[in-house]
Amino acid sequence: MCERGYRKIDEACVAIQVPANAYPTNSPYGDGWKCGRGYLQVNETCSSIKIPANAYLDLSGDKWKCERGYRAVKEACVAIYIPVNGYLIDSSHGSGWVCDHGFRAINGACDAIKVPTNGYLVDSSYRTGWKCDRGYRTVKEACVAVNVVENAHLNSSGDDWECNRPYRRNQGKCALP
Repeated sequence: MCERGYRKIDEACVAIQVPANAYPTNSPYGDGWKCGRGYLQVNETCSSIKIPANAYLDLSGDKWKCERGYRAVKEACVAIYIPVNGYLIDSSHGSGWVCDHGFRAINGACDAIKVPTNGYLVDSSYRTGWKCDRGYRTVKEACVAVNVVENAHLNSSGDDWECNRPYRRNQGKCALP
């Protein structure tokens, strides 16, 4: 085995030609040298990594990443647009922002969720963003009271009724079987 800075060629140890901004390695693979942090190998040289504005060199030292609040677009870091009533999240997931509680993303904006009377907000940006209180059911954009018929009670979801035992539901009423 050859000492550091040399490579074995035909049973002889030959000095490795290490380009500027590189250092010798003892690896039996490759060229016997590696580019330093902030440089990439281009043929037999080490070329400086071009780091765009609002970016930094990653831990490996051979790539760049955009700073928080920016997204990589080609060879640049572009600011992430955050609408009013929104906040920044990890930009590797979707848009890079989500809406505050009580708002829903619609066409790149955060619109207030309109909760009807007898309703409440739910932690969901899907569907309506609200649910009706127990004893009410959703009808279009409203919460309408459930009319519990005689010999019945609210179901476990609270948005409809079911007959008490031994009664059975029949044409909107509870009747004995």
